[in-house]
Amino acid sequence: MSLQDKLDAFKADFEAGKPPYNVPPSVIETMRRATAELKASGAAQRALKAGDKAPAFTLNDPDGNPVSSDELLRKGPLVVTFYRGVWCPYCNMELQALQATLPDILQVGASLVAISPQIASNSRKSARQNAVTFPILSDAHNDVAAAFGLRFTMQDYLVELYKSLKNDLPAFNGDPSWTLPMPARYVIAPDGTIVYAEVNPDYTRRPDPSEMLPAIRKAAA
Repeated sequence: MSLQDKLDAFKADFEAGKPPYNVPPSVIETMRRATAELKASGAAQRALKAGDKAPAFTLNDPDGNPVSSDELLRKGPLVVTFYRGVWCPYCNMELQALQATLPDILQVGASLVAISPQIASNSRKSARQNAVTFPILSDAHNDVAAAFGLRFTMQDYLVELYKSLKNDLPAFNGDPSWTLPMPARYVIAPDGTIVYAEVNPDYTRRPDPSEMLPAIRKAAA
């Protein structure tokens, strides 16, 4: 089953109000509205694309060790996925799919990192729950996400909804700003050029990781 098939199956149950979420229709409508507005804003079209130069970054892994994109690129291509947080089931399914693809990524000498605004303890929880072995890096204030053109500020009504659902992003992220990255996946060649980019303002839509393998192999050649 592809990643999108799994996401679609989860979404169908979630929107039907099935347990454990038991979400009422009003919540679903609010989430759909927020996604539609983010799509209509054109934010995804302004994010970095294939052919652009990727901004360099150094972020800490969950153990506080700095991870440098420049250092990883000296070893080979770099795959970067932007991850909203451990509270997002769609993101967690994507991490699991990326973990399943990790052997193919490593085989050609490439590296994989996830970038999230969440604090280190939540990244450790993400890694544990999803059984991932690649690093989930903490991007305070979504600054690296902003450099890629992915950071957006949540609408006031969406913030109120999250608060009502006890989804306390300021606590998850150690940041009061209520910003998130649009889900995105990039393949960066060793010279720093982006050779594959996928950005989607609809967090329920994610390509299968296998789709980026040709770009990774080409960048590694």
